[in-house]
Amino acid sequence: MSSRISPISQPITIRRAVARDAKRLTRLVRGSGAYEGKYAAAVAGYRVGPDYIEAHRAFVAVGADEHGGRVLGFYSLVLAPPELDLLFVADEAQGRGIGRLLVAHMQSEARAAGLDRVKVVSHLPAEDFYHRVGAVRTGTALANPPAVLWDRPEFEFRIPSE
Repeated sequence: MSSRISPISQPITIRRAVARDAKRLTRLVRGSGAYEGKYAAAVAGYRVGPDYIEAHRAFVAVGADEHGGRVLGFYSLVLAPPELDLLFVADEAQGRGIGRLLVAHMQSEARAAGLDRVKVVSHLPAEDFYHRVGAVRTGTALANPPAVLWDRPEFEFRIPSE
């Protein structure tokens, strides 16, 4: 039996990330099941610090629970050049539409910032996800040793004006 629940069974709020979220976001990145095995080195020392949160448009998806809200996922949008830099959903929350909600929110933020495109350099296990949420494959980002030892698919979200 799968531990994934679909669709979202609790209210989800997307809010701007704040400095106190930094440790939780770092744990989410480093603990991601998508970065196990040969991919672990890419996030082993990764840190989402308060400085990063302040410099970029970082948003978190928070689920209502008895502890006043739990971070279920987050993304970071860099405006110049336009790029979806990070997008993570907690392993136990995957399959519930949270990634799709975060992408829709990112597209809204990009539109509000006047962007018409947002680039994504995808992690290989996330390639199918980006196809499903409407990103178009545009190329390949070559390996960048020592941090990333494999080529990665590049995508682009086209942001229509309203």
